[in-house]
Amino acid sequence: MVITSQQGVRDEPTLPTDAEILAQLDRIRFSAEFEAPERARKFLAYVIEETIAGRSARIKAYSIATEVFGRDSSFDAQMDPAVRIEAGRIRRALERYYLVAGRNDPIVIRIPKGAYVPTFERHASEGAETALPPSADAGPISSLERPRRLWIWTGIAVLAFALGGLAANSLLRPTITVESAENTNRARPNIPKLVVKPFEDLSGTPQSAMITRGLADEVVGKIARFKEIIVVTQDKMSDSPKAADDPAYALEGRVRIDGARLRLGIRLVHRSDGSVVWVSNYDESLETHKIIDLQEKAAAAVATAVAQPYGVVFQANATEFTHSIPGDWEAYACTLAYYGYRSDLNPQTHGSVQECLQHATRQFPNYSTAWALLSMTYVDELRFRYRLDSSSSVSLERAIEAAGRAVELDPQDVRALQAQMLTLFFRGEVDAALAVGARAFAINPNDTELAGEYGFRLALSGQWRPGCALVSETVTRNPGPVGYFEAALAVCSYIKGDYTAAERWARLADLRANPIYRVILLAILGKLGKTDQARDERKWLEVNAPSFLNNIRKEVALRIRRPEDQQRFIEGLREAGVPIPEI
Repeated sequence: MVITSQQGVRDEPTLPTDAEILAQLDRIRFSAEFEAPERARKFLAYVIEETIAGRSARIKAYSIATEVFGRDSSFDAQMDPAVRIEAGRIRRALERYYLVAGRNDPIVIRIPKGAYVPTFERHASEGAETALPPSADAGPISSLERPRRLWIWTGIAVLAFALGGLAANSLLRPTITVESAENTNRARPNIPKLVVKPFEDLSGTPQSAMITRGLADEVVGKIARFKEIIVVTQDKMSDSPKAADDPAYALEGRVRIDGARLRLGIRLVHRSDGSVVWVSNYDESLETHKIIDLQEKAAAAVATAVAQPYGVVFQANATEFTHSIPGDWEAYACTLAYYGYRSDLNPQTHGSVQECLQHATRQFPNYSTAWALLSMTYVDELRFRYRLDSSSSVSLERAIEAAGRAVELDPQDVRALQAQMLTLFFRGEVDAALAVGARAFAINPNDTELAGEYGFRLALSGQWRPGCALVSETVTRNPGPVGYFEAALAVCSYIKGDYTAAERWARLADLRANPIYRVILLAILGKLGKTDQARDERKWLEVNAPSFLNNIRKEVALRIRRPEDQQRFIEGLREAGVPIPEI
């Protein structure tokens, strides 16, 4: 890395010594701000020690899996994404560390995109353009990873505020006349607004100017596909908001081209006080990509990191809303609470979130996202059997109605299409469901929540390889809690016959309050012959969700569509001690 001093003299810094690198490794590993599990810490230490020992050529997914994770010689990196996913977590943890605790550390360690061999650089001088924390994620530019427990409590806190605000509004609202009802139908809830400022060209060449303009345009276009955020472009906006509806956040970008290397530096700024919410860099080679492809790829990475559910804007608002919800943001707060519920799919939280979304749709009948999320809470009643005393057909009819309303309000809202896909799937119209999912995925392939759910529907319909690949990519790219999708990967591994990997994914998902999670784990334990653990899972289901075991063939057929796949799953349950008569 070449650093430019304030006088404009270009100096080539000396490479860090082995001792300096190991000292930096210790700073990172023992810092409370390096949020990574023990296995990830061993991963990082392994690749660094191998590199400084001159053995970087042997650092491959296979060697990491066998020497760090303890996997056997049958490990197949093409079929098992465990190493790739762990590497993504390390990259996110490094990003957070350098943003928070390691801002002034002398050595920067990173694991470049598409490889596992680390690189070592001396930190750029304070105030230099390259002082943005380095990042080279395995997938798109990542936001700060949040522990699942934080999201659960964030969702609960936001939900409490939102329900309180909505209840107060409903109590204080006067009788609605025809005229006022029409006004209400035209009202829109507050949702986050983001201004994308013109990107700064740091190189000043015709080529860099063209790339810079193209990148900014691509970022705007891709963020606009996320309907849970509003993107605006105003080149001459004031430095601080002057009106209540001014964007709260600004996205700034800086582009530098050095030979055949391009770096895009991105930061999200809170406009009220100028505080930096999030920063990241994106590096690419101009030699290996066409410029238009490079712009597309970089813009997709930025949009995914910033605008998707659990992205940096949502994280920033969720954190703020745990303390207070400003003005008329209660309806939007209900959507945040929904994603908090998604963290552990708990039936207790489910009922409160559903009530919150019902209030939101009454207050803002034209809020398509709220209708879509409400539809999915009704679907959850059916697929997770949250309300065992209610008729599943009633929940599905409500889900269909809410999803249809969402799509009618905004046919381009992928969350609405996601809800419609699920209602069609559980109604048994699988081809129609997949067609809607494909349409939504074409609209916004950068929405990981949609991509993962669509991938799981493909897999459960018998298209296991492409479907599970999409789910795996979601686990890598989604910055929020991914327990639901990890449970989906457990099913993928089970169908493939890799029961050890299936158990590992299920344990990682850890959705203990969710009945279908227990069913998945029970089948896996049956195949592994772990009878004692299977007995515990069976007892839990007998006490908390007896309908699953009493109607197991129907429950399996509702989710897994091919008879041969159904039979394979039932075999595991039978081997776990569940009495299932032959047809």
